[in-house]
Amino acid sequence: MRTLREGERLLGEGKEPAEVANALETSGATFHRWRNQYGGMKANDAKKLRQLRDEIQRLKRMVADRGLQIEMLKEISRGNFSARPSAGPQYCT
Repeated sequence: MRTLREGERLLGEGKEPAEVANALETSGATFHRWRNQYGGMKANDAKKLRQLRDEIQRLKRMVADRGLQIEMLKEISRGNFSARPSAGPQYCT
């Protein structure tokens, strides 16, 4: 957000978008995308958006893990598994 505010300030001073992008060390396309995505947002809104995106990613991982667990249980219930020998050394008693 700070970078975008700095870019808006430079644009307000009359600089061209390409000059602003160079000053911010970003590409023109990146700066344009940031303006479209975050242009009207306040810092609190952007923070909330980031939190929501993080939450969505966490929930997607949970759903994917649950799907793997379901598939594993289906395989076990069908009896399609083989016992593997232990990886440790074998001792005779």
